[in-house]
Amino acid sequence: MSAIANRYGVALFQLAKEKGTLTQIGDELNAVQKVFQDNKKLQGLLNHPKVDMEKKKEVIKESFSPLSSTVRNTLLLLLERNRIDEVLPMVDKFQALADDEQGVGRAIAYTVKPLNEEEQKRISESFAKKVGKQTLYIENRIDNSLIGGVKLRIGDKIFDGSVKGQLTRIERELTSGRR
Repeated sequence: MSAIANRYGVALFQLAKEKGTLTQIGDELNAVQKVFQDNKKLQGLLNHPKVDMEKKKEVIKESFSPLSSTVRNTLLLLLERNRIDEVLPMVDKFQALADDEQGVGRAIAYTVKPLNEEEQKRISESFAKKVGKQTLYIENRIDNSLIGGVKLRIGDKIFDGSVKGQLTRIERELTSGRR
């Protein structure tokens, strides 16, 4: 993450915390992130040297009109300073700070088939305490290389409860016992 994205993310976090709008700003930034990820042409337009700055500002104002002035003004500031490429890393920094503040963690669960809500809830409840969080949001990703079970990634920690992982551990134990 660049120092610029870090600086903007921290500043926006501090402002939202001060105003008591952490959740609202977080939700709005998630929407901004989705727009930028789903619409690559938008970023191309905002970076294009032949498009007038006033036209670019209008695009931001119109595209994000339902959002708070705090978020819109941050986007405009990034645009004016030719830093619009820093939007996604800035959102990531803000989200990390907000998650820490609110005792929230995020995890990726790798499974062979999609998890239902009840399964996600059970995983969330059992692992939240293990990583010192009040809540753990689970993003489920399908991994066809697994035989069964769940492999969970929380930050830089991996909890491997997959059949493949268990077989690998058994193999290691057996081979180390023979020496």
